[in-house]
Amino acid sequence: MKKQFENDLTDNILSYWVNNVYDPERKTFFGRIDFFENKYPAAFLSAVFTTRIMWTFSAAHRFYPKPDYKRMADEAFRILMESFWDKENGGIYWSVKPDGTPVDGKKQFYAEAFFIYALSEYYMAFNDEKALEIAETMFGLMEKYAYDPKNGGYIEACTADWQETDDQRLSPKDMDVKKSMNSHLHILEAYTNLYRAWKDEKLKNQLEHLIRIFLDKIINPKTYHFHLFFENDWDVRSEIDSYGHDIEGSWLLCEAAEVLGNKELLEEVEHIALKMADVTLEEGLHKSGGMYYEKDGDHLKDQFDWWPQAESVVGFYNAWQLTGEKKYLKQAEKSWKFIRQYIIDKEDGEWYAAVSGDLKVVKADKVNGWKAPYHNGRMCMEMLRRLEKS
Repeated sequence: MKKQFENDLTDNILSYWVNNVYDPERKTFFGRIDFFENKYPAAFLSAVFTTRIMWTFSAAHRFYPKPDYKRMADEAFRILMESFWDKENGGIYWSVKPDGTPVDGKKQFYAEAFFIYALSEYYMAFNDEKALEIAETMFGLMEKYAYDPKNGGYIEACTADWQETDDQRLSPKDMDVKKSMNSHLHILEAYTNLYRAWKDEKLKNQLEHLIRIFLDKIINPKTYHFHLFFENDWDVRSEIDSYGHDIEGSWLLCEAAEVLGNKELLEEVEHIALKMADVTLEEGLHKSGGMYYEKDGDHLKDQFDWWPQAESVVGFYNAWQLTGEKKYLKQAEKSWKFIRQYIIDKEDGEWYAAVSGDLKVVKADKVNGWKAPYHNGRMCMEMLRRLEKS
């Protein structure tokens, strides 16, 4: 398995992005490549897309110090600072044109968190003090403008100048509410990575606070699914079960508690993480090994998107490491087999966006504002790290 993960990471995922997504003539990335490998030079660049490239190639360079990986991380960092960085107010815009002109200046804290995630990884990969300084500044902005001292947790978005916005949504399909599981999950992830690089006391306290928010507010104590959307006071607004986020959150919460080093909190988190893995194992999987995306009431989204498949490998492997129970290891292996059989594009490289319920490839973009090398690249690196230890 180790060799398979290594080959998929270096020869399939990362090589595709180096060779196809970066355009040396324009010195920027293609913001969209469709299913047929057509490139769209005019496509906007999203903050999520660009920060995920920066994180992935910084992390990859720590495994394999190749010049191409450093160049991709460097270029993503440069583009973020030259085009996305708001020189007047701080923080990064949501999207820009390829020439760097802002398209949407909104400060979506999901994206601001991904910038912290990428900056801290870049610092650890290249010992770049400037990147760490910006990450510390970003943490200060998050705490000043996103943190809710009254109710706990973090709001979704502000205007470019950090004022209240009338549209909090992360994407058109999301609910327009003050707080979401998804943003909290990736703020947790970002703060975990930043704490690896910067042992700040306030950061430590806020990371502990985020874990408690998950344990006390976001995880449904009856079903062990995540609640997804909330009002400011944590009144739940959605009953959708997101299997991909559940299994992803199960291992990210463990990672956060491990990095903090709080033994009692870690034990509590591991207990809940296993409950989440169990319910995902029972409800979220097709007999083929594929993981469904989500269920809304009685309606199951009958499609296997690329990213829940990646998260299921790590999540179930994490559950096996915690317990030694073979059912988890078996599912991690089954998930990886499903990916290799149905999700990896063996002709053109990278992964397909999804396969349908009858296991036919969905003709969706290979690259866009949301489809970056982060979920699948991170899965390969996380599994290599875990296999190395075992």
